[in-house]
Amino acid sequence: MIDDDDDILRYDKMVERALRGVVREAIEEVMEDGLPGDHHFYITFITDYPGVNIPDYLRERYPGEMTIVLQYQYYDLEVDDIKMGVTLSFNNVPERLEVPLNAITIFADPSVNFALQFQPLGDDLEGPDFDPEDDGPGSDDESDEEKTGEVVSLDQFRKK
Repeated sequence: MIDDDDDILRYDKMVERALRGVVREAIEEVMEDGLPGDHHFYITFITDYPGVNIPDYLRERYPGEMTIVLQYQYYDLEVDDIKMGVTLSFNNVPERLEVPLNAITIFADPSVNFALQFQPLGDDLEGPDFDPEDDGPGSDDESDEEKTGEVVSLDQFRKK
């Protein structure tokens, strides 16, 4: 039996992978040269996505999504084709975070009004109960700033 998905090219997934490449490339450039000028990144990710490695107390504080800011104090920034890693200070305690690129739902650089919004890639989170638009208890107060940029939503291209 042939699955309907086998008969179509999944352009939506192709575009999302390509745009996640923009995120990876931006982080790579910052790894090498630091953040130029006023550039800074807001990165929102799903805390319970498979492969997200954050301290338990952060996962409890941000049970759905968490937004981190890369601007002044971040250390050991790394990225590859699968995940990014960074050390940030939480209440003066350095903590290492590892986030699969597929767990990222928003990447924004407010200094240039640039933002990308993603649907998580992977079968784990595709379903009727998952709502990436939900700004539930995991959203922090700074998330309003990231929404001032131009958000590119790919929902219109998704197969319903």
